[in-house]
Amino acid sequence: MTVKLKRVGIYVEQMNRALDFYRVLGLAIPDGADEAHHVDVEQDGIVFAFDMVESVKSVFEGWEVPTGYRTELAFQLSSREVLDNLYRQLTALGHDGYLEPRDTPWGERYAIVKDPDDNLISLVA
Repeated sequence: MTVKLKRVGIYVEQMNRALDFYRVLGLAIPDGADEAHHVDVEQDGIVFAFDMVESVKSVFEGWEVPTGYRTELAFQLSSREVLDNLYRQLTALGHDGYLEPRDTPWGERYAIVKDPDDNLISLVA
């Protein structure tokens, strides 16, 4: 059996708010996508599928509002300076900083911000 990751699905309450966040991260999101109920964005061979929660509820029987942190998305950045600048930019835009930039014992620069739907987004350099 061969398994290949097909996509990463992200469920969002407000498409425009979510896409604005991921645009700051550098995803190439098409113009006019802000009003869609489903948006696919391909980035370096990975497809990010953004879906409105209201649409997901119509497909999933017994939808329950998620609680706690169920996943983490990590984005590799080109340098520690880029990471620090991006973290400052996102928090200045009002996104919650969950873990301020720091150097880890394994040699990476690492920070976490929350996207508009409270998903943990790691920044790594």
